[in-house]
Amino acid sequence: MLHMLAQGGVIVPLKDSKGRIEALELYNRDGWRIPTVEMLLFKKLKRKKAIASQGGAPYRITRRGLELVRSEFDNR
Repeated sequence: MLHMLAQGGVIVPLKDSKGRIEALELYNRDGWRIPTVEMLLFKKLKRKKAIASQGGAPYRITRRGLELVRSEFDNR
């Protein structure tokens, strides 16, 4: 998931009426929705400061997150 974010993807939180995050949607850089985003992984990435949201925008990868991404041969 971190590789998709590094390539330009975003995580869009879906909130309930109280403003709490109840579900997540991951979109790759082409706009396709990726169905497998778990809340535990999302919280882990937030705790490590690998992703952040600014001004109510979708969550994007941070500089710290880019440091955590391991390079892969087929990573474009």
